[in-house]
Amino acid sequence: MTNVRLCLSAALLAAMALPAAAQETLRIQTHYAPETESGRLAQQFADDIEVMSGGEIDVEMFFSSSVVKTVEAFDAAANGILDCDMTGGAYQTGKNPAFQFVGDIMGGYDTPWQQYAWLYNGGFETATSSTTSST
Repeated sequence: MTNVRLCLSAALLAAMALPAAAQETLRIQTHYAPETESGRLAQQFADDIEVMSGGEIDVEMFFSSSVVKTVEAFDAAANGILDCDMTGGAYQTGKNPAFQFVGDIMGGYDTPWQQYAWLYNGGFETATSSTTSST
């Protein structure tokens, strides 16, 4: 009986020493190639999620629109093919009028700071609140 208890105790300790297996896997697609700076940053984001979750969330990154076309990623995420769509909102402006403001690549800005000025000081909140508020 002592040997059985010893074996059970050893098995329990060994099981507790194993690293926690990922309990959730997120499938994220980006249109960037992994070799680009934006692709490397997307991978860093995925790695950070895994670290910050203590290994409870595993992120499976798909680069270069390898699961669906870029313009189909939003619907793929909405329908469960992907968990996340890491593309710009400008690709989805037909889905919701507010997306034209958050993904505004047509604004004619000379610098990113001009876009940020619009987002934070130029009327972005007023424009998007009227398109996203529920009635």
